[in-house]
Amino acid sequence: MNEQIKVIQEEIEAFVISNESEVEQFRIQFVGRKSRLASLFDGLKDVPAENRREVGQALNQLKNLAENKFNQAQESFADAKSSFEIPSDLTVSSPVQQGTLHPLTLVRSRILEIFNRMGFSVSDGPEIETDFYNFTALNFPANHPAREMQDTFFIEKGAGEIQDDVLLRTHTSNVQIRLMQHQKPPIRSVMPGRVYRNEAISARAHCLFHQVEGLYVDEKVSFKDLKDTLYHFAKEMFGKDTKVRFRPSYFPFTEPSAEMDITCLLCKGEGCNVCKQAGWVEIAGAGMVDPNVLENVGIDSTKYNGFAFGMGIERITMLKYQIKDLRLFTENDVRFLRQFN
Repeated sequence: MNEQIKVIQEEIEAFVISNESEVEQFRIQFVGRKSRLASLFDGLKDVPAENRREVGQALNQLKNLAENKFNQAQESFADAKSSFEIPSDLTVSSPVQQGTLHPLTLVRSRILEIFNRMGFSVSDGPEIETDFYNFTALNFPANHPAREMQDTFFIEKGAGEIQDDVLLRTHTSNVQIRLMQHQKPPIRSVMPGRVYRNEAISARAHCLFHQVEGLYVDEKVSFKDLKDTLYHFAKEMFGKDTKVRFRPSYFPFTEPSAEMDITCLLCKGEGCNVCKQAGWVEIAGAGMVDPNVLENVGIDSTKYNGFAFGMGIERITMLKYQIKDLRLFTENDVRFLRQFN
């Protein structure tokens, strides 16, 4: 018994406690009811009567050694926890550095502010959508090659079976359809939100990004109204000296269609990886709403017409803040995010 007491005493003295986990380990080994020390006390009854008093005193000394070390360790970590004092004046600024708004949030707010001053309201809709609202109502015929313009994430029914009519929206145009179904012209609204496309992630593309689309439907809406709206937006967002051009394009839901470019603000028109060395960057697709789209939602296309446009918030943000890699927006690098306020 004396030899066991000596061994445990040496282990207690040599045990290093540097964190709360080691405090608990020490308690289990030497202080708890099922500790090795408790086992020695249980064996005291087997010690010969003439030696029991001496061994009992040695065990009590060992117990005091273990408990004192355990209590001191507990107190030291408790003091460390309570070292933070609540200030007497709760109005004093916190020493913690304040965060900033994400650059995409800043640009989204600025875009909505510009269109709000032009009389556009803000509308929202679901991100999980049906084929009708994402494609069919927007003049994408079934099995038409135009559907391949957007690589789509379809929802699985289960066991790997694809549900063809339910998907993650590829654009916020689905909100335009829902809006026209439930509101009579005149309609003037913008639709910001997340969209999803099955694309490889790179400096210029991502499978998740953000769009703002716009819709104006009324009587006698012209292509000039569309150009004036987007021209005013570009000047407000990027500055009065911004150069703008429109190019003919194709979208199933607009006719005629166009793409809007501005001079690349990163390279000042000299050519870089963002503008593909062209000196121009596309910031929006637009056009006059196809009559078939109006008829699909119950609006008389002989009386009403309109225009629609869409732009990527990431693209606008990259140009505004001269960011060359799209992936920075989703990596949550605090060093990058702290640059914006």
